[in-house]
Amino acid sequence: MNTAHFAHWPAGLPLMLTVPQTSLATNLAISALRYPDKTALVFFDWQLSYRDLQAQVEAMAAHLQQVCQVRRGDRVLLHMQNCPQFVIAFYAILRADAMVVPVNPMLMTEELRHTVADSGAMVAITAQELIPRWLPLLAETGLQHVVMATYSDCLPAPAAEMPEWLSAPRKQIEDPRIHGWQEAIAAKRTPTAQMAGPDDLACMPYTSGTTGKPKGCVHTHASLMYTAVTSSIWSGTTAPDHVALAVLPMFHVTGMQVSMNTAIYTGATLIILPRWDRDLAGRMITRHRVTTWTSIPTMMIDFLSNPKLGEYDISSLKRVSGGGAAMPAAIAQKLLELTGLRYMEGYGLSETIATTHSNPVQRLKQQCLGIPIFGVDSRVIDPETLAVLDSNQTGEIIIHGPQVFQGYWQDAQKTREAFIEIEGKQFFRTGDLGHIDDEGFFFFTDRLKRMINASGYKVWPAEVEAMMYRHPEIRECCIIAARDAYRGETVKAVVVKKEGSQLSADQIIEWAHQNMAAYKAPRQVEFVEQLPKSATGKIMWRQLQENEIAQ
Repeated sequence: MNTAHFAHWPAGLPLMLTVPQTSLATNLAISALRYPDKTALVFFDWQLSYRDLQAQVEAMAAHLQQVCQVRRGDRVLLHMQNCPQFVIAFYAILRADAMVVPVNPMLMTEELRHTVADSGAMVAITAQELIPRWLPLLAETGLQHVVMATYSDCLPAPAAEMPEWLSAPRKQIEDPRIHGWQEAIAAKRTPTAQMAGPDDLACMPYTSGTTGKPKGCVHTHASLMYTAVTSSIWSGTTAPDHVALAVLPMFHVTGMQVSMNTAIYTGATLIILPRWDRDLAGRMITRHRVTTWTSIPTMMIDFLSNPKLGEYDISSLKRVSGGGAAMPAAIAQKLLELTGLRYMEGYGLSETIATTHSNPVQRLKQQCLGIPIFGVDSRVIDPETLAVLDSNQTGEIIIHGPQVFQGYWQDAQKTREAFIEIEGKQFFRTGDLGHIDDEGFFFFTDRLKRMINASGYKVWPAEVEAMMYRHPEIRECCIIAARDAYRGETVKAVVVKKEGSQLSADQIIEWAHQNMAAYKAPRQVEFVEQLPKSATGKIMWRQLQENEIAQ
């Protein structure tokens, strides 16, 4: 184990950390006992106290148990934008002793179909505008119940800065399989005593892979608890008086853990933005005196380039952090000049339910993943020989720690392939290439696996290709990464049309947006007569990728 980073360990913090051995739902119950009248959630001008948040969680948990017949260990899909109902639903599922399956609200029906089938979920909680995507699945899969929430229910009076799509009034749907959110809460049922403990299933985010089929990452309450607690202690945001801006999507592990669950654990106030909007972010930071903000570089670039930035008071910010991609040095410098704050970069994955590495507050290196946090043993190995490498040698980053997942849902083979044993420890193979400097700090170098990073969203080409082959006029397709000034990378499709086809690039792009999440849909299309192939007939995607880089 490399211990060079211990010399730069945050002063006063232990190398190992003891976290509560309880269900994550207990964190909310305790915060509600400690701070019943304190504001827990803010959504535009609407606020919810910790007491009322806990009451609504209890009511929804009871509805899941008594009406939807959710049992201990069942999977429940959670599919909506950032909103108060997301937080309530997340904790209600846990309170019902079930496992949350967070789903990207951009996913379309065909993408959702796999998640429903693979997870075996019989219940979903979604938003009103997404209901059309679920109706076919109620008829064609094992899905039996859908709880429908309406964003405007948390907006008693339309706010001036509220996007129009949020203000749609509640609709009544005459389908016994679709349950109204408000009716479920108003019933005020009481759930059974909680049974789930640290080793029970808690959350299963899906991550895609080279096979094209998303895989569920199985996490227990213990692994979620670990990153929720360590995040607050590492960054110094343990006080309940912190005000956190939640703008990263909560279905994603960083928004879920570092923003939402950390705030609930500490009793902080969570300012919820449904989607990224730089002006709205500026107004919310000013109005609510936000102290902590976790973002991604593309958000910070957009925020700091806003010509209206001078109209906002961002002096309340005490910590700005994030990951997903390296923060450009020029942007980090502008942030420092404006606020006196250095951007704290970190590293984590769906398989580790967020952070495993982070820069220590007193030694914030730029474009650096940081050092392994409490209880994490991370190394760099040769991906071929599996030998552990010395400092300043590039290899695959591997991780052993309390937050590492249990494995891929119902896929023993992929789980075995994802781990390696060294010195009696099981290490997760991240598929990311990097190196460790002489001070023990980790740096990202490249990707071992074929993946596109578009504004922090991971896009796996095989998954997009599988969808593209459903188009009746596409004979062959290869998905590669193209440079993008804003997103960093974007999705490009290299396409061979079927004979006689008059298909245009615009038609492919429009079709893709109708059939897959927007961040996956190709934004560039190149037509070719044939794709390069190996002697065995495999498409040589790397050659196409290298050609794109050369251009």
